[in-house]
Formats: sequence, C-alpha cells, structure tokens
Amino acid sequence: MHSADLGLKVLYVEDDRLNIVLMEEVFRDTPQWELLIAETGAEALQCVLDESPALLLVDMNLPDMNGLQLLQALRLQPRALPPCIALSADGLPEQVAAARAAGFADYWLKPIDVQSLHTALQARLSNNART
Repeated sequence: MHSADLGLKVLYVEDDRLNIVLMEEVFRDTPQWELLIAETGAEALQCVLDESPALLLVDMNLPDMNGLQLLQALRLQPRALPPCIALSADGLPEQVAAARAAGFADYWLKPIDVQSLHTALQARLSNNART
C-alpha cells in the first residue's frame, strides 16, 4: 500500500500485477492524486478504515471476494462510504445492472479508459474543494 499526505486518495482494489503497474503509471504524473493499492478485499476494508480514500476503483473479481461482496462489507464499516466504481473485463448487461443496483457509482470495462479516470478524479477534487 502506498501512502503519503498528498491530495485526493484513490484506493485501487486489484490483484493483477500488470493492471497495478499500469495504474501506477497513470498516477505517477498527477501529484494531486495519491494512489493506494489493495490486492484483496480484506486489504481494501482495512485501507478504507486507515486511509479514508475519496474514491474506490474496485475489481469485481478478487481472490477473496467479489466486488459486490466487498461493497456490502464496506457498508458495514463505521465510516461513510466514498463513491465506488466497479472494474471488470466482463461487460454483460446483467453484471453491469447488478453492480449499479448494489450501489456502484459506475461500471468501467477493462482496460480502463484514462480519460474517464481523469474525469472522475477531477469531479472528486471539485467536490472536495466545495466541502
């Protein structure tokens, strides 16, 4: 897990090493965004408690639980739940609908569109600046 008090904390919950490296590259040139990494649902739960990220990017297929189970577990935590975006290589309409019904703010297909990521981060920065 990476941590430093920079700007907006984004928790990326992903177990695929290549995807993690790619996301680290995206964040390398954006010092106002701090990337936190969790490779399992259990690590993600602890990170949310310890770091209070402003946005979660959640792989739907983790080694210890799926994204829907993680979102359900996050709701049981004492902290307010930040917006969560589901990430998956599977874009079947029923999977997208299930993720949205569970409370995910959005559902992005992998590979992640960098422009969509930047737009989501800018929106969170704007929201944080207003509060």
